[in-house]
Amino acid sequence: MDHLLSDLLTGLLGGFDLAHAGRGLGLDLGQLGHFLGVQDVTPLPATPVEGGGALPALPGVGTGVEGAVPNQLELWHLFLAADIVVKAVMMMLVAASVWCWAIIFEKWVRLRRLRRRAAAFEDTFWSGNSLEELYDRIGDDPRDPMAAVFVAGMKEWRHANQRGLVSTGTMRAGLHQRIERVMGVAQTRELGRVEGNMTFLASTGSVAPFVGLFGTVWGIMNAFTSIAAAENTSLAVVAPGIAEALFATALGLFAAIPASAFYNKFINDIARYAERLENFAGEFSAILSRHLEERG
Repeated sequence: MDHLLSDLLTGLLGGFDLAHAGRGLGLDLGQLGHFLGVQDVTPLPATPVEGGGALPALPGVGTGVEGAVPNQLELWHLFLAADIVVKAVMMMLVAASVWCWAIIFEKWVRLRRLRRRAAAFEDTFWSGNSLEELYDRIGDDPRDPMAAVFVAGMKEWRHANQRGLVSTGTMRAGLHQRIERVMGVAQTRELGRVEGNMTFLASTGSVAPFVGLFGTVWGIMNAFTSIAAAENTSLAVVAPGIAEALFATALGLFAAIPASAFYNKFINDIARYAERLENFAGEFSAILSRHLEERG
């Protein structure tokens, strides 16, 4: 009993032996033992600490255990600690997100520029100047889809006039059909260029959440395996694995949400622009049809 009490006092007093503690209180070892109710107190030799350092702290007291789990839950640490399959999923989703944002920025700037150029071209077209002069000024290198539709129609018109293919009613009817056809082809070709990369936005918006879910399921399977191997269900063991798994789902949503939202916006913008092109092509075709009738 006395040895046990001496050991306990030694530990509680931070490495001081019992005699040293008694001197600190103004008591010798016998008086301290009598005060504690111990009849026979034999001092134990002090155990030296290697290197002269302090005694090791008790587990869980002042050792930084509180900060261990939060450090493991940092995003970069979650990526580095993830399984190779989960890492591949995360990298794929990050790459898809970066590419989606590049497409979003490019589409945003391009559609604004196309609307601005279309408005400027319509102002020039309806200014009352000669269509032949406008065609010569644009040439064979139109800068926007509306100008490309105009150039396609005027090229067919000028080619027919140069070859004298507007002398009869049948030829004029055939010319009108060809003009509408070439303008329709030009319109389809230009809209196809405007719609480039829209498929990637749609695919990312619909597929990315499922890719992230796959990474989450895989990560949770690995987390459960680690828990079973460690035979420990404490937060320090469970939290990192679950967080790695959920991080994949978060990345999937981060890629899918803006892709889906901007895809819907751009589809509506392109549809309105296509309607604008269609209206211009119809008006231009009507103008050329009146010219053909005047010549007849």
